[in-house]
Amino acid sequence: MKNENGYTGVDIAISIVVITIFISIIALLISNFNGSNTELELKMQATDIAIQEIERIKENGIVEDTENEEEVSGKPGFYEKIVIKDYALNDDGTIDENKIAGLVKKATVTISYSFRNQEQEVELSTILEKEF
Repeated sequence: MKNENGYTGVDIAISIVVITIFISIIALLISNFNGSNTELELKMQATDIAIQEIERIKENGIVEDTENEEEVSGKPGFYEKIVIKDYALNDDGTIDENKIAGLVKKATVTISYSFRNQEQEVELSTILEKEF
């Protein structure tokens, strides 16, 4: 009998399965890489917004205690929460007798955004002091 060289149906089926597995793995790696890149870009944008807000607050100097939350103008999907609190106040709202009220304030800027249906946050704080 003559020895026939060529591919059988089993050889072709195995090669298709192996190629499909490799393509699936490569697609998954590319998807994860792109997701990580997008997450990093959103976090950088949120950090940039927070830094700009901190600089704006420092420019204006000491202001009244406040707490507000709103969408960042010009940046859809980003929300900022700004809390300016007198450093002399305790968590329960009483004044710490070892500190001078109105002299030092703590400003906290929290930028939140959504990524993959999960809420992400970037928070920066600074201390504002009254100059004499």
